[in-house]
This record gives sequence, C-alpha cells and structure tokens, in this order.
Amino acid sequence: MRKIVSLMHMSLDGFVAGAQGEMSWIKMDDDVFTFVDSFIIQANMGLYGPKTFGMMEAHWPKVLKDPTASGHQLSHAHWYSKAQKVVFSTTLSSLDDKNTKLINRNVAAEITHLKNEPGKNIMIFGSPGLVHSLMQLGLIDEYVITINPLILGGGIPMFKGINSRVDLHLKQTVQFKAGSIGVHYSKF
Repeated sequence: MRKIVSLMHMSLDGFVAGAQGEMSWIKMDDDVFTFVDSFIIQANMGLYGPKTFGMMEAHWPKVLKDPTASGHQLSHAHWYSKAQKVVFSTTLSSLDDKNTKLINRNVAAEITHLKNEPGKNIMIFGSPGLVHSLMQLGLIDEYVITINPLILGGGIPMFKGINSRVDLHLKQTVQFKAGSIGVHYSKF
C-alpha cells in the first residue's frame, strides 16, 4: 500500500506560514533540497490544496525554461511535470492539466482508493488546510518537516483540530547549515 507523506516547512513554534500567509522566512540551502528530494523521488503523486496548487503551477513549469535554475530546482520541476497531481477543493469545478485530478467530496474514500493503487508514495506539498483535514481523518502515514530557527508568534499552524493522540516513530533527523533541522516521523 502506498503511503501518504506530508512535507512541510515549519517555524519552531509550529507555524507553516505567517499571519498573512507569508513563507519568506523558510531557510533553504542545498542540504535542505537534498533532504527533501530524497523523499520526493519516492513519490509519483502530489496532493495539493487549491492555493498551493496555484502557487506550484505558477512556478515549476517556468523553472524548466529558466537557464539560471539550479540542479535541485530543475530536478523538482521535472518531477512536477511528470507526476500525477490531485487537487482537493470544494470551490474549483475543473482543472486544465491532463495530469491533474480534482477531488471535491468523499475525501476519505478517495484517499483510500489512491493509497490502494499501485505506484510510489503520495506526497502532500504544504497545503496546511488539506493536511489538517487528512490528519483529522488519520490518513497521513509519515511527516517530513524542516523546522526553521525562528518563532513566528502566529500564523497558520501545522497541527490543528487533532482530537486524539497520534504516536509517531522518529526515523531520521538532519541538521542543516542554514540552522534548520529536518525530521522524518512515521506512524507506529
């Protein structure tokens, strides 16, 4: 069975975006990209909320045409162009990309179906609202988080609406030159 893996950048106090949705505080360097890429290559499907999907669509296709793009950027842009994408939204009615599926109801059943299909893991990129919903349904199997060395004091939380304990197993920790820490947890 495929695993659902949440990939998120987080402040030390547990926020994934500032009060206005800003993410410019995220510390990125080649080590962070290498850490993140090691999980992305294990997936061939990305799950997105509509806002994150819009940001991805506005960015990654352009990287493929950018002569100044780094190796890590190009690697992810190629992955993104080939991966199957699933967008969860109750406000969108259609999507133009042939590699993109829209899901707007029966989330638990749809996720269970996706997990039972053959293929590599399924990665959730950012999309905190989607992560909150899937956490509440107990559908996330692993968490890959880069913890950034700052306290935001407010914003969009990583964990929201969790009503019961979730025991996790620490699989990996990595300290990066930029001062952030990568952690990888799986459910027991």
